[in-house]
Amino acid sequence: MIAVFHRQSLGVSGIDAATRFGVGSTALSTLAMLQLLVYAAMQIPVGVLVDRLGSRRMLLAGAAVMALGQLLFAVSADLVTAAAGRVLVGCGDAMTFISVIRVVNVWFPPRRNPLIVQLTGILGQFGAVVSAVPLITSLHAYGWTPTFLWAAGLGGVALVAVAAGLRDRRPERAPAASGVRAAWAEPGTRLGMWTHAATSSSAAAFTLLWGYPFLVQGQGLSPRTAGMLLTSLTLLAMACGPLLGHLAGRFPLRRSWMVLTIIGLTAGAWTLVLLWPGRAPVWTLGLLMVALATNGPGAVIGFDYARTFNPAERIGVATGIVNGGGFAASMSVIALIGVALDLRGGYHWAFAVQYPLWLLGAVQVMRYRTRARRRASAPLTPAPAPA
Repeated sequence: MIAVFHRQSLGVSGIDAATRFGVGSTALSTLAMLQLLVYAAMQIPVGVLVDRLGSRRMLLAGAAVMALGQLLFAVSADLVTAAAGRVLVGCGDAMTFISVIRVVNVWFPPRRNPLIVQLTGILGQFGAVVSAVPLITSLHAYGWTPTFLWAAGLGGVALVAVAAGLRDRRPERAPAASGVRAAWAEPGTRLGMWTHAATSSSAAAFTLLWGYPFLVQGQGLSPRTAGMLLTSLTLLAMACGPLLGHLAGRFPLRRSWMVLTIIGLTAGAWTLVLLWPGRAPVWTLGLLMVALATNGPGAVIGFDYARTFNPAERIGVATGIVNGGGFAASMSVIALIGVALDLRGGYHWAFAVQYPLWLLGAVQVMRYRTRARRRASAPLTPAPAPA
């Protein structure tokens, strides 16, 4: 929750940040992208460190680094200092997620793991809620520096909570290089990576940047209606997570079919909206929100593959590969939509750039599902659960 709060805190303070640093929207978006790129680049290195040092140490380090980043952001008066603060926030954020996933993997029974991971993601979303109205209210009431100083103080809360409440299980240590190579060579890891990439990218692009402009400028909705649709997407995703987690744990042989169904539903909903003559009616946009709500919970199935097909000593690096690949796909879709908007000038053409990724993702999921099953059934090989 605290990591998600730190991650989202720039987005809701964008107008104040532009005024404080005297920059335009391009420089401000660069600040946000820098934080996210650091988060993506740190996935595999952090995964290696989590496997070697354990979750407790990495969570303590992540909380401290995020707190330091927010402290620097609180006192920054120029864009360079602010950028350094957001880099630290992105770095500490990367340390947190993989560490929490490993805690779930080593402390909960395999059948419960998918549900617990989904519930963890839902709890994390409350951090996004706290980063909205309370943070904006504090900015208007107390100003920039006091607001981000108390935000940095949340890092201290996380430090105390982890130090007092978390016991760690440290698996057998494996050499870092061999851990990365072995995790990448495992077809189940790449199955998880493509699952994450194909299911998460559309909703990520929609919620992080392009959804609100599409609804208001492209579909002519009022800001209030657009906000209600985006809120409904978040609430539907929170409701969908436990259901998919329960189904993935109860029917592990059908996980890949769940993934392919989510890809198909998302592509189908977008096709309905994009091919509708003129502006799509609100009920079709509501169906789109329902389809997009399955994306985040569907992507979490990718982490379940990382757990299923990798031993405990390399869960961290396998999770990093899955998360990094999915994040790279989301960033690619965000960038391609922007390029398409500049070239064609219409949202319908811009959002059509998603179709090649869905097709590639579905093909790769089926390809690595076959390889993972073949490897699982090979003699003299430890047999993880099928895909």
